[in-house]
Amino acid sequence: MKMKTLAAMALAGTMAAAPAMAELVIPDLSYRTGPYAAGGTPFSDGYQDYFNLLNARDGGIGGEPVRIVECETGYNTEKGVECYESTKGEGALIYQPLSTGITYQLIPKATADNIPIHTMGYGRTSAANGEVFNWVFNYPANYWDAASVMVNYLLEENGGDLGGKKIALVYHNSAYGKEPIRTLESLSAQHGFTLSQLAVDHPGQEQKSQWLQIRRERPDYVLMWGWGVMNQVAVQEAANINFPMENFIGNWWAGAEHDVTPAGAAANGYKSLNMNRVDADLPVFAEIKTLVHDAGNAAGDGSNLGSVLYTRGMYAAMLAAEAIAKAQEIHGVSAITPAQLRDGMEALEITEARMAELGMAKIGPEFSVSCQDHGGTGLGIVQQWDAGAGKWVALTDYIAPDNAVTDPLVKEDSMAFASENNIEPGCL
Repeated sequence: MKMKTLAAMALAGTMAAAPAMAELVIPDLSYRTGPYAAGGTPFSDGYQDYFNLLNARDGGIGGEPVRIVECETGYNTEKGVECYESTKGEGALIYQPLSTGITYQLIPKATADNIPIHTMGYGRTSAANGEVFNWVFNYPANYWDAASVMVNYLLEENGGDLGGKKIALVYHNSAYGKEPIRTLESLSAQHGFTLSQLAVDHPGQEQKSQWLQIRRERPDYVLMWGWGVMNQVAVQEAANINFPMENFIGNWWAGAEHDVTPAGAAANGYKSLNMNRVDADLPVFAEIKTLVHDAGNAAGDGSNLGSVLYTRGMYAAMLAAEAIAKAQEIHGVSAITPAQLRDGMEALEITEARMAELGMAKIGPEFSVSCQDHGGTGLGIVQQWDAGAGKWVALTDYIAPDNAVTDPLVKEDSMAFASENNIEPGCL
C-alpha cells in the first residue's frame, strides 16, 4: 500500500513523540579541518555567533535559550551521518549539513525521524518540491537556480544571444558538482551555446590537465562549481594560462575571500554568484562584536566577521531563528519540537522590513515558503573581485532564474524520486 508521503514512513519515529525540550538545540555539522576548512570555518563561525547573539541580547528565542551542539564532519559523508546519529537524540531541532553528499544521506534519515533539514543553496535541488520532500527546505535558492542565473547574466552581457558561444563547466566531481549539469544542458539546447564539462576530482588540487584543455579549446566563458581548495587552485590555473578573469564565473560556493586572495593581483576581475549581499557595515555585526566576541563567546577567533561565508552562516542562522519564532507563534509554545519547527519553516516569510529590523537590511531577497514551494525565489547576484581594494563588488542587483526551465526539471526529478520510493505527494 502506498504511503502518503516520505514523512509517513516514520510517523512512529521517536523524534515526533519526543517531549518538548527546555532549550532549543541546534546542531552544527561543521568542518574546521581538511581541504574544505577554509569554507566550513567561517560559515560555522557566523552560524553559531548569531545564535550566541540571540542568547546574549534576547535570552534566546521566545524565552528559550539556544544550545549549539557542534560536530566535526571534515566534509566527509560517513562522518556527517555519524554526527547526525550522535546529536539527534539531544533534541535536535534542525540540521544544516553544508554538504550535498551528507544531505543526500540524511534526507531519508531525517524524514524518518521527523527532523527538518535546511540546505540553503545546496543539497538536492528537487527538494524544492515540498509535496514530495516534506522535511527538506532549500530556500532562498538552489543549484539549478544558480545555473540559470549565470546563463541569464551571460545573455544580458551578450545582447540576449549566446548562439555559437562556447561555455566550459569546471566542476567538483561529486554529487555537489554534478547538480547543475542537467540545467546547463537544457539551457545549452535552448540558447545554442556549446557546453563542455571538465570534472575535477576531490579535493581539487590537481587541475593542470583541465586548464590545458581550456587553453586548447578557448571557451568564451568558464563556469565553476567548486569548493574549498579547488577554487583557489582553479583561479591560479586560470591566471597561469591567461584566461580572462572577467569571463570566469564561479557559483556562490566559489566566491569567498579565501578563494581569490592566494592568487594575489592575478585574481582581479574574477566573478561569482552570491545568494546574499556582503556588507561589513551591517548593524548586526557591531552587535555580534560587542555582545559575543568582546564577551569571549565567539565561535572562532573573530577574524571572519563580515566575510562572505561568515555572512552566509549568519544568514542561515537568522532564517532558522525566524522559523523557530514562527513555529512558536503557530503552536503557542516556546519549547517547540522538530515537527513544530517544520511547520514554522513552511510558513516562513522574510520581508525587507524584517531584515532591516534585524540589523541586516537587504542581506537577502524577500521570499515566502509554502507546502508546494520549499525553494524560495532562486535569485542571485553577480559579484566581482577587486584585488586592489581587497573586496567583492556587486555588479548586479538580484537576477531571477528562468523558471520555465527549472520548474519542469524540479518536477520531473522529484516525481521520479516519489515513484522510486513509493511516495504519494501531498502536504502534511
